Amino acid sequence: MKRRNFLAASALLSLLAPASAFATNKKKPGAKPKRRSSTKKSSRQNASSAVAENPETPAAANSPQAEAEQRDATSLPDEAAAPWRIYDVTSTIALKEVSGKLRLWLPLALHDDTPWQRSLGQSWHGNFTNAGIYRDPAEMMVVFYADWNEGIAAPQLQITSQVAKRDRHFDITRRGHAAERSEVLRQNLHPSNLVPTDGLVRQTAERAIGRIKDPLARGKAIYDWVLENTAYDPSPLGVGRGDVEAMLDSGQLRGSSADIALLFVGLCRAIGIPARPLFGQRIDSSRLFAGLGATGNLSTQQQCRAEFYTPGYGWIPVNPADVRKAIHDEHLSSHDPKLVVLSKLLFGFWEMNWLAFNSALDVRLRGGHGKTLPFLVLPEAETPAGRFSSLDTQRFSYTVYASRVEN
Repeated sequence: MKRRNFLAASALLSLLAPASAFATNKKKPGAKPKRRSSTKKSSRQNASSAVAENPETPAAANSPQAEAEQRDATSLPDEAAAPWRIYDVTSTIALKEVSGKLRLWLPLALHDDTPWQRSLGQSWHGNFTNAGIYRDPAEMMVVFYADWNEGIAAPQLQITSQVAKRDRHFDITRRGHAAERSEVLRQNLHPSNLVPTDGLVRQTAERAIGRIKDPLARGKAIYDWVLENTAYDPSPLGVGRGDVEAMLDSGQLRGSSADIALLFVGLCRAIGIPARPLFGQRIDSSRLFAGLGATGNLSTQQQCRAEFYTPGYGWIPVNPADVRKAIHDEHLSSHDPKLVVLSKLLFGFWEMNWLAFNSALDVRLRGGHGKTLPFLVLPEAETPAGRFSSLDTQRFSYTVYASRVEN
């Protein structure tokens, strides 16, 4: 999206929602001492800076053409980097009606810093026998695990992650990003169990792009096709309706944010555009529409977004699922001006009231014996009797709260 178009869209959307969606929340009283922790001090210091250089918008080249554009009355000055917001995100888990040895897995925030998210560390306590963190850099996945020996009647755990967030913008007027590593690009072209890239998926992608050759325009064409042909279904994330090919074969392109994001990813990969989902969780209210944010207990506020890679621009964020969710929640017609603005805005913009976990597909949990998961966004537990997730409310008590931290 061009800079002036983005600013115009932002100004219009600011009239559609409360003026401040990021009100500070107080920390809950009575917090217990934390026994174990993992902290990234340098990231904490950097994130406290209100204005910092944005790596996603490198400086323009000092060419005569660039200088002429600067003198043009229609050009706009560089935008100040968005300020960082720091959150404490606390997950509390208690399990019941379990017997035998127990292992639990919980997805955590991305470990590597990005221009829009930084992990500042974790702390945890509970009555577990053993606990720790493992990482899968290839999938940008960080997982907390805890073990309980047989005989512990009421397994309990609390873990707090501190993260810094700021809005993510794509600027079509800026090029010059360093190329992504070839092994990363190859990985994000591979099919998975839920995301095949041949047959009907490839045929659909080819119809969506027509004769378009430019990679950026192809990504936009697929984004538009997904918006026009899908519908949001508010069923809980984790209740699967089949893979991308099954959705296309049935013609029932309805689903959760994961279904819609994975459809976008599959169509991109099918025509050679590296793409990946980003699974995460809403942690604050929204400036756009109330339904695109969350407050209070966030344990069911998982959400999936996507990004695709274009040479010269790097990874471009998209959020087609939230466009469809706004249509569902607000009963917007296809010609509603709010919808027109939102659909343009969410190609290249992420409102960062959302915590990114990982991009992993076909997940094998370390130390587990159950089947491969399509993705990891919910807490998972396993006993000798089998595996279950936090959707099993008979055995899982799970709450998540996020609070703003003053810089």
